[in-house]
Amino acid sequence: MKKERIILKWGSFGPVHLLSLAAAAAMLVALYFCLRKASKKVQTLVLGVLSFSGIAAIVFNLVTWGSPLEYLPFHLCSLNAMVLPVAVFTRNKTLSNLLLVWSLGALAALVVNTAQAEFVLFSDVFCFYFFPHVLEFGIPILLFKLGLVEKDPKCIGSTLLITAVSYTAIHLINLAINGYCVANQITDSAGQIIQVNYMYSITPENPLLALFYQWIPYEFWYMFLVMPIVAVYMLGVYAPQMIKARREKVSA
Repeated sequence: MKKERIILKWGSFGPVHLLSLAAAAAMLVALYFCLRKASKKVQTLVLGVLSFSGIAAIVFNLVTWGSPLEYLPFHLCSLNAMVLPVAVFTRNKTLSNLLLVWSLGALAALVVNTAQAEFVLFSDVFCFYFFPHVLEFGIPILLFKLGLVEKDPKCIGSTLLITAVSYTAIHLINLAINGYCVANQITDSAGQIIQVNYMYSITPENPLLALFYQWIPYEFWYMFLVMPIVAVYMLGVYAPQMIKARREKVSA
């Protein structure tokens, strides 16, 4: 008698989803302990190789779904994926500190996975989503934990500026693509005219962003309500360095 294959779906906030988040955390902790006594060269090489997982995911999405315009690398996680290898191999302070914020997008994609809940566990679609996001979240943290880069409060300004400029550029790209698709009747596999929403600048796609849209019901502008949250997060991240600098200044 042929046994039926058990198919597990990822789900959203169910046992499988929660266990996957625990496994992701365990994987990053294990990676830290494996690398903490290695040379800086080995640490950089290992993290650098792993950082290309996001690039692999971008290529996978572009060729798999038959609608490249809808899978261009313009979401925050994709921007993270493209910057991450450069940040690791150059150990650039500005880029690495920037990714401390951008990595939150990868974490949000793992936690708020409503649109991906139907992914079959360990399918190629799941693997090209789950593992790159885990590494896009974890590698920027490991860069600092392993001492490859230093946290610098002076990078708060550049992080906010680069993020705002990137978001604005992506919104303009959204408008250009959507206008082009309407004008030329470019459709997806379902026959619907393609309308993209990279970085969610057009409409909200989760409950938190929907709340922001209720407060500021205007595309593009509503997402700037995220900035104060990011600023508070960065103040928490850099508080030890800021306090230390303040004490050194007072005692000097």
